[in-house]
Amino acid sequence: MNTDNPFFKKQTRVRVAVAHGHDPYHNTLTALQSFPLQVVRGKRLLLKPNAGRVAHSGEGITTHAEVVAAAIDAFNEAGAEVAVGESPITGVKTLEALEATGIAAEARKRNCPLIDMDKRPFVEMDIPNGRVLHKLKVCPEVLEFDVIVSVPVMKMHMHTDVTLSIKNMKGCLWRRSKVQLHMLGPIEGSDEKPINVAIADMASVLRPHLAIIDGTVGMEGLGPSAGQPKSLDCVVVGADAFAADAVACRLMGTCAEDVPYLRMGAERRLGVIDLDRMTITPEHWQDWKCHFAKPPQNISIEFPNITVKDNNSCSACQSTLLLFLKDYADRIFDYLPDQDRLDIAIGKGHTDIPEKTLCVGNCTAGFKQNNPYVPGCPPVASEILKKLTGHTTLDPK
Repeated sequence: MNTDNPFFKKQTRVRVAVAHGHDPYHNTLTALQSFPLQVVRGKRLLLKPNAGRVAHSGEGITTHAEVVAAAIDAFNEAGAEVAVGESPITGVKTLEALEATGIAAEARKRNCPLIDMDKRPFVEMDIPNGRVLHKLKVCPEVLEFDVIVSVPVMKMHMHTDVTLSIKNMKGCLWRRSKVQLHMLGPIEGSDEKPINVAIADMASVLRPHLAIIDGTVGMEGLGPSAGQPKSLDCVVVGADAFAADAVACRLMGTCAEDVPYLRMGAERRLGVIDLDRMTITPEHWQDWKCHFAKPPQNISIEFPNITVKDNNSCSACQSTLLLFLKDYADRIFDYLPDQDRLDIAIGKGHTDIPEKTLCVGNCTAGFKQNNPYVPGCPPVASEILKKLTGHTTLDPK
């Protein structure tokens, strides 16, 4: 845990608060009441929502604007100097994403600064005991603000099982350096996914002082962006981000012990995930639990005549392709009369790709001489469609 965390009182048990109802603004204020917000008076406080993609509040992809609005109001009233910052996925403009989710409008109403955390040069941060990561390129605001509050949306994740307040801090990594966590090779002597070990490494030096987890509308299945919205109408707050994530996991119908990077972080004593070591309010919080469907193991399962050859891709490329296939897989072959199947390759880890495989994304550029190729990081769905059919759009189904 953060030993210098101003929100920790001298106590033997970790505190997590849950609020439930149809008003995300009220839920956020209610959950925050369990914590001594006055400790931020006179401090610079950065709210880090999940606004890494261009999506509207209520779609389960980005943090709900009303949750961020309530956090701004609560910390302003407590006397902090509040700002909202984000570093989105590659190919997304920070302010465009903040506008789309509605967070920018709420911040402007409150004269709260919006920060594009990718604008300035990175600061390098050492990871003394990292297993797969030994340095991070972080956005400078991470070190300049006194207090960091992670404000994620509650989602399942195709690579890491869940994405909550700990993984949301990946959005504090500078520009394309986020992709590094997806491009690590196998770990000798370990069956753990490298990305999970990398997130645990990151968390050893980059943890928020407070987590406000937006469970108003989360995402089940193929998160972080290709799944289905899931209404839960909850907000979870905790000064130990691991503990807050563990409570959110239980509300989603899973266990933090089954999420590798949370388990590994707890084993490193970065935080608590054992619910029996927490004081969770209200006592009946588990009445609000709602099962979130997990991501399928095989992403091509829905498309039996299309094989996705995925070797070490990132979620941005994978999500783009999955959304494309959801929209067009049943109509693509109308434009490919000489084909009854389609092979698509994504990811950086390929050593060989058969001819006629559609190569999607910059990571497959090495094979473009002998194969159809769609550039982009991430690629654009309309360009994939154009390469296959000659059209950038198709008539509605």
